[in-house]
Amino acid sequence: MEAKIEKQEFNITVYTENQIGLLNRIAIIFSRRKLNIESLNTSPSEIESIHRFNIVITETEEVVRKVARQLEKQVEVLKVYFNTNEDVIWQEMALYKVPTEVIAEHVSVERLLREHGARAVVIRKDYTVFEATGHREETDNLVTVLQQYGLIEFVRSARVAIIKNSDGFHAKLKEFERLEPGEDVIENEYLNTGEKVFTM
Repeated sequence: MEAKIEKQEFNITVYTENQIGLLNRIAIIFSRRKLNIESLNTSPSEIESIHRFNIVITETEEVVRKVARQLEKQVEVLKVYFNTNEDVIWQEMALYKVPTEVIAEHVSVERLLREHGARAVVIRKDYTVFEATGHREETDNLVTVLQQYGLIEFVRSARVAIIKNSDGFHAKLKEFERLEPGEDVIENEYLNTGEKVFTM
């Protein structure tokens, strides 16, 4: 009997040129394969005019490898990497809105927030907004805690991730340019003699 191949969370990092419509084409690659994107973040990268997508999906390595190859076929995509959670350093940011009255009355809430590494970003008479960063489990735990204190609203950002064992795409680009330098510009010998060349 065949052993079942386990699905796990993968972080797909895509370096691209910043082109209109690229996000839509990337999303279509996933939807055609009926793959659910759990998190999607796009931001500038360490290289000017190059953007970086971080996409999180739960799948087998074989499926992720095929998707990565398909993504790299897009003209604007320069390089695609995929890594497990163990191979990246990642964080998500979350905001929590709770009634200020409850915070003022219950000192224990402040203690809980300190324990979860949260900090106040807005304090108004009617509500207070806290911010926390961490892994999904950590931000989810704080949701559970704050629900008993009248949590009004909660939102979490997409994941941001950095690959642990990587010199960055910039180093790869420099190495590529060293190994395959562009051709020198060659002046056309007929450039300024058009009349002579084309006169019959």
